[in-house]
Amino acid sequence: MITGPLLIVIFIASIVFLLVTIIKFKMNAFVSLLLTAVLTALLVQMPLPDITETVSAGFADTVGGIGIVTGLGVMLGMFLFESGGILSIANAIIKRFGVKNSPTALAFSAFVTGIPVFGDIVDILFAPMVRTLSYKTNIARMTFVAAVAVSGSIAASAIIPTPPPLAVCEILGLNIGFFFVYAFIVSCFGMLTGGILWGRFLDKQEKKKGTVRELEDADREEMEAMQEHTDENSIKFLKAISMILLPIIIIVFCSFVGELFAEGNAVRHWLDFFGDKNIAMLIGVFYAVIISRPYLKKSVGTIMIEAADQVGLVLLITGAGGSFGEVIQATGIGSYLADVFSNFNIPILLMCFVLAQLIRCAQGSTTVALMTTASIMSASIAAGTTSPVLAAIAICAGGVGLSLPNDSGFWSIGRFNRITVPETFKAWTTGGFIAGVTMFAVVCVLSLFQSVLPGL
Repeated sequence: MITGPLLIVIFIASIVFLLVTIIKFKMNAFVSLLLTAVLTALLVQMPLPDITETVSAGFADTVGGIGIVTGLGVMLGMFLFESGGILSIANAIIKRFGVKNSPTALAFSAFVTGIPVFGDIVDILFAPMVRTLSYKTNIARMTFVAAVAVSGSIAASAIIPTPPPLAVCEILGLNIGFFFVYAFIVSCFGMLTGGILWGRFLDKQEKKKGTVRELEDADREEMEAMQEHTDENSIKFLKAISMILLPIIIIVFCSFVGELFAEGNAVRHWLDFFGDKNIAMLIGVFYAVIISRPYLKKSVGTIMIEAADQVGLVLLITGAGGSFGEVIQATGIGSYLADVFSNFNIPILLMCFVLAQLIRCAQGSTTVALMTTASIMSASIAAGTTSPVLAAIAICAGGVGLSLPNDSGFWSIGRFNRITVPETFKAWTTGGFIAGVTMFAVVCVLSLFQSVLPGL
């Protein structure tokens, strides 16, 4: 296979080809992603038998990882919507925080939820609320997408006990208590700029240009259905919010309580079972069926079929994104970038951030980017004078943002929130990048006082 600088050229060309086929020629994203994956593999001269295996493995791993939880999440969202629960929650948020501050309220909710919960669950559960609040407040949908997606991503990338930052702490041998405190402070600044302020800017730009969103058929059906719901025939707020919170509470409870029992303990096995994201969501859907039934105008079977119809194309596109990402990883682009930049004489904090960001960009995986960067930089961090805690946070900041089409999350966020590819770049990719850069800037400021701050 091809190695060296030509890999970077092929990677950039593949991203450009993908975007041109989708945006310019209006090709379906599923077909474009698969076509780009195959052409990229051919250009790097991957052996022909390996191409089909890599594409299939990437699709299977992605869909296998999120397929069940995605389907169940959409079903739960449908029951929430059909019972009038989404409207009840939206009205409560607007009443409590006001129209102007509703994106901020959603950002903090997504940030807190994203700490213990699998990232895609946050996006799936919040998507109906994003759309509904956008309808009711006349605030740009991209504003709410930035608030939820960026905030949830920051929590997943930098706040323990989520796996990626926990792995970084383990590799670098850090005190997780100090790491948590400083990572939380830094993350709040990232959420403020990339999730909240950037979202407000997008709303102002949209209103300044007089942009009018072209609604999809599903959007129109939602708006018509919302007009039929009144306070009298809709499920109440507490019942509605419990439908969202139940699977989250199950995951959080089982995760933390499970740590009190030793590996192999029977209680630990049961807690791990019920705390699995798929089982927790299944329980959540069963609960949603029971509690929403008195408020439903459609049968339970009809709602489930409609949910299955919605999730089909989303899974195809997300799975194809996984195929493209798998091909990119197999080419060795991420490893090549790591090797090149590890030889440069760059300050350790900057190196940690840039390397994580580049690997995240090239491979599409936050977990891979953070663990790879931590492993590469561990010796330099140990030998240097830079605070290992701040170096670890800089690595985590590099895992936020610059999500490109080789990241399956790019497609799931776009499809679930029903925004276009250019809008996904604006709200999600750019918002995340701004958040990551802000987090890195705060880390640099903290490094000026590392001799006086405790734990650094």
